[in-house]
Amino acid sequence: MDNERFFELSSYHILLAAVGTLIVLAYWLPRLITRRQPAASGLLILFGLTAFTVVPGMPGMIDPRAEPMIWERLSEMAVIVALFGAGLRIDRLGGVRKWRPTVQLLVIAMPLTIFAVAVLGYALAGMTIAGAVLLGAVLSPTDPVLAGDIRVGPPSEGGEHPVRFTLTTEAGLNDGLAFPFVYLGLVIAAESFAPAAWGWEWFVRDVVYRITVGAGTGWLAGWLLGQMLFVFPRGARLAETASGIVALAGVFLCYGFAEILEGYGFIAVAVAGLMLRQTERDHEFHRELHDFSEAIEHALTAIILVMLGAALPILFESLDLRHALIALALILIIRPAAGWLSLIGTSIRGQDRLTVAIYGVRGIGSIYYLAYAAGKIEFINEPQIWALIAFTILVSTVLHGFTAGIAMERIRHDRTSAVSIR
Repeated sequence: MDNERFFELSSYHILLAAVGTLIVLAYWLPRLITRRQPAASGLLILFGLTAFTVVPGMPGMIDPRAEPMIWERLSEMAVIVALFGAGLRIDRLGGVRKWRPTVQLLVIAMPLTIFAVAVLGYALAGMTIAGAVLLGAVLSPTDPVLAGDIRVGPPSEGGEHPVRFTLTTEAGLNDGLAFPFVYLGLVIAAESFAPAAWGWEWFVRDVVYRITVGAGTGWLAGWLLGQMLFVFPRGARLAETASGIVALAGVFLCYGFAEILEGYGFIAVAVAGLMLRQTERDHEFHRELHDFSEAIEHALTAIILVMLGAALPILFESLDLRHALIALALILIIRPAAGWLSLIGTSIRGQDRLTVAIYGVRGIGSIYYLAYAAGKIEFINEPQIWALIAFTILVSTVLHGFTAGIAMERIRHDRTSAVSIR
């Protein structure tokens, strides 16, 4: 009998050992330097790069250009859970003044960002119009998954300083609002740049209809789930006995129905989280729902970031100086400038305004949108867009991740502003 085959090293087991080790290290090592929440996102990418490069016996990485479906599904699930969790974090909806900074970031900063990045992609990187529009769209949303240091606290914990509230709600809603522009890139790729031929149909279907259906489905699903968990039946409320899996199932139901109706599921789950949180606000089950969804969010995020790190060597083969300059321009110039301008006339001023403008973290949402688009149509500039997005996420997670804790230190214990705007 050949005993060697009983002791043969399996690449699968090497993968588990390596990934488990690097995730633990990514969360543990920062605590040797700071007591703040560890900025693990950038380390997960860098450790993934290192592990798949130097550890012998590791399996081959999954190339997102060749197998976009795997990346699409994993990132989709991570974003869904994160958006729902972002909604659950908002203790009180408040009034118009409280939401004005968020609204202006969505309707001013986001389109400006898309336009500026698209222009750079077309003029500087030589992309097609379709590729440039897609690039602007996939890089426009800030990320609810990686913005852990700048979000409001868990349910009933407070910490809803205007800066945290604005960044949390912006990240919760702009993922879905990027979708019309992704579809715009797809339309241009399929039918050429002829707005007179398809512009009205795109606006009615992909902007008005799908946003409305997504928001409406989320509102209804959040309200119904709240009634089922906290209200009926009065004598045996589900929130008294159920685990977080029930609410997560409700999120999947909400997302699925919104997509079946051809609405935007990302908007639906974010709105569902907001609506559910308003039912029996003080019930401790909200915290259980949040913690359950956050654990899933962190697990999925860690896996995706390790995969991204593993894919960097092959993705960066298509990266050149022009792409790197676009990524740096987005992070250091375009987002801060667009964010600053969009907050004119709001209650956020001075240093707080600068903080909101700067901390637009890029991440998992961009991976989803590009993988989604790549599964629908083949873009001429697809390898370059993947390389640019990977570089942008790497720079953003490192730069924003390692500085967000410092930037937020000033407002960490400031509760006065959090309750003064309603």
